[in-house]
Amino acid sequence: MEKIKIRGLARVGAWILGLWGGLVACKAVYDLFFGGEPEANLYAPQKWAFVTQEQWRRYAGFELVYGLSLLALAWYLIKLGRLLPVTISRAKRGPEFSLFD
Repeated sequence: MEKIKIRGLARVGAWILGLWGGLVACKAVYDLFFGGEPEANLYAPQKWAFVTQEQWRRYAGFELVYGLSLLALAWYLIKLGRLLPVTISRAKRGPEFSLFD
């Protein structure tokens, strides 16, 4: 018999989604409220020549929704993970493919 950890898979997924969602949401808040600018402003002859402020705010709003969605998905995975068993046991199987048969 072999043991497979099931609840840990949901927690790992929740951590990954939560960390990435938190990072994206923090960056979006910075862009929206604390004067974040696109990188194109560094290379443009004048600021906001390539990307307008309206386009940048729309993109930052999308980033905020995306980050918050990832955080909500992480929260859902944590809640769902509580319903899963910690481990399951099953009979050990042999390899399906053998190179030297």
